[in-house]
Amino acid sequence: MRLGYTEEAKAFNHWVGQCMANSQFEPEKLQVVYRLDSGTELPEAELPHLAGYGVAKPVRVGNLAYRQLQLDIYGELLDAIYLANKYGDAIQNQGWQYVVNTVNHVCECWQQADAGIWEMRGEPQHFLHSRLMCRVALDRALRLGMKRSLSMPYDRWDKARAAIREDIWQNFWNPELGHFTATRHGKDLDASMLLMPLFRFVSATAPDCLATLDAIRAHLVHDGLVRRYIAEETPADPLEGEEGAFAACSFWYVECLARAGRVSEAHFEFEKLLRYANPLGLYAEEFDRRGYALGNTPQALTHLALISAAFFLDRKLDGKDPLWQPYRHPGAGKGVSPAIALC
Repeated sequence: MRLGYTEEAKAFNHWVGQCMANSQFEPEKLQVVYRLDSGTELPEAELPHLAGYGVAKPVRVGNLAYRQLQLDIYGELLDAIYLANKYGDAIQNQGWQYVVNTVNHVCECWQQADAGIWEMRGEPQHFLHSRLMCRVALDRALRLGMKRSLSMPYDRWDKARAAIREDIWQNFWNPELGHFTATRHGKDLDASMLLMPLFRFVSATAPDCLATLDAIRAHLVHDGLVRRYIAEETPADPLEGEEGAFAACSFWYVECLARAGRVSEAHFEFEKLLRYANPLGLYAEEFDRRGYALGNTPQALTHLALISAAFFLDRKLDGKDPLWQPYRHPGAGKGVSPAIALC
């Protein structure tokens, strides 16, 4: 929508609506992944007769992650709904009732352990990213409800949002290490923590955020390529073998640098990443040690991260400030005071 592709955005929202309908509009049945026809069943099977690409094997169809509990999906969904309302058409009553049911469910389930954004196949853990996205769900629903003057259990949602924030600071900040950690009371790092300033949980220039960014840079970044985590330090990941650098995380890293004011460094790293695209300008899920494509190709998450980083970096290089913008009340100048809102 920011780039002007409103029809494509509306079509995507329509598809998401079909997925929710196939999940019977029950929040606890919402899945992290659906079929292209918005179907809910994705049984997993290997295709041994296909060679795969390089070391990317075995080849699989389906994805058993559709059965996993991943609490971050609620934040992703509500953020999308919020942006669709901000830049597109106003939400209808039936849609808002689903939002209310979904956010009420988040109030009940945000303290659960889950598989996390990386679809860990080990024991469920308490992941910082999942907590962050549950807070995003509550925050965006509160903003949308207030913006559209919609009825909602404001006190309940506001208390849950505050409780999640307190939980993150109390249980995911390691005072000995001086940075946030990926799991509750843990010591491990995870590149998904780069999303904290991108979703505006903390300021990108705050000392706590800069310390976490520096820790990720020291342990997970090599020549601008960012690993999701270190497998041997992550008990939730029982899979064998070594993976490459994760492309989406690499673009998140660029945007974090730009938001932290390290614009020259962000620009330099961004230009390097552009050279890793294939001849069609597309990216896979991961980079191997040589910078070649590895994993799912093309990967939508990679390109979303690229667009977000490019959009923000471009405005920074132009000398604009995209962090805040004034909201002028329709009655401003007519005896009504203007309001200031987050962009």
